[in-house]
Amino acid sequence: MSLKKPIKVVGVSSGKGGVGKTTVSVNIAAALAKQGLDVLLLDGDLGLANVQLALGAAGEYNFSHVLSGEKTLDDVVINTNSGVDLVPGASGLKDLASLSEKETGSVIQAFSSLTKQYDIFLIDTAAGISNSVVSLLGACQHRIIVLKDDPSSIADAYATIKVLFLEGITQDIYLLPNEVSGMDHGDQLFNNLNKVIVKFLGFEASYAGFVRKDDVIPLAWKKAMPIVSCLPNSQSAREFRNLANFVNNLPSDVDNNNGGLQFFFNQLHSPRRSA
Repeated sequence: MSLKKPIKVVGVSSGKGGVGKTTVSVNIAAALAKQGLDVLLLDGDLGLANVQLALGAAGEYNFSHVLSGEKTLDDVVINTNSGVDLVPGASGLKDLASLSEKETGSVIQAFSSLTKQYDIFLIDTAAGISNSVVSLLGACQHRIIVLKDDPSSIADAYATIKVLFLEGITQDIYLLPNEVSGMDHGDQLFNNLNKVIVKFLGFEASYAGFVRKDDVIPLAWKKAMPIVSCLPNSQSAREFRNLANFVNNLPSDVDNNNGGLQFFFNQLHSPRRSA
């Protein structure tokens, strides 16, 4: 895969667990794949296999085997039934932000050696605001923050955005209200948090859309399939397709065409952009 291709690098995160972040990541990825796009999904939820469970995927290796040089990315990538290619993260991902320049070059080479070219690189980060999560989000071109209408979820989403702000990152941050009752509820949740961001941080986040609370989502988890695949006519499946369209329409490159994976790894190991 040529790193010069303007692949979109999008991070999906949340201030806390239990808000549906992985469900969002998996379904956006699967919906994009259904549109004919080539999607590479990196599971950054350290030590867990939630993405693999949601996609019904099983693999012997993970990204730590790439970092150690034991395996190539082609060896590690799992081709799932949903059309999404998955890189299991496991605990090795925690070393990604602390690689030396030489090691970073090796990882870039690993990505460039992939036999398949991708349109979108989607990263499902761990929940919370650890250094690893902040580093990954900071390196992405676009960042989607998932939240619910719950005081702790809202507070933790704001805390995540504040940490990004302190790192000089104020652009390409998108809020995604999840498990809301409808459009008005999603708009209200976005507007309420955005007002706080404007008041205390001095910039505006953007609105990615919303996903309603849908009782069929647990059924999709039981089937180990994205809801856009197993229940495509459900309300939430339609909303995940809307989100996929939103992601597909995001710019592919930033900073004078310095997009793609080269940009991602350069940003991962460089001083933050000024706010």
